[in-house]
Amino acid sequence: MAAYIYANVEITDPSLYETYRKDVPAVLAAHGGKFLVRGGAVSVLEGAGVPQRQVILEFPDMAHLQAFYQSPEYQRLVAIRQRASTGTLFAIEGA
Repeated sequence: MAAYIYANVEITDPSLYETYRKDVPAVLAAHGGKFLVRGGAVSVLEGAGVPQRQVILEFPDMAHLQAFYQSPEYQRLVAIRQRASTGTLFAIEGA
């Protein structure tokens, strides 16, 4: 069953975030993941407020998602992302 990471991100240091953004695709691909949404225009359907950046990643299953997130390569990038942005990440099982 597919699994997803959904992220609401507000970038606070664009130049540092660019380092994170350019290095993620190789680590993501190595764990069978792919981008479904990476930034892009957002329109509010309900509620108020829109985070600066929305990201949705897809993995074959939760095991691949967890392997990606826990990998030393991605954890190095997490440290960069956390210095360059604020936000929330969710791991979601597909239907």
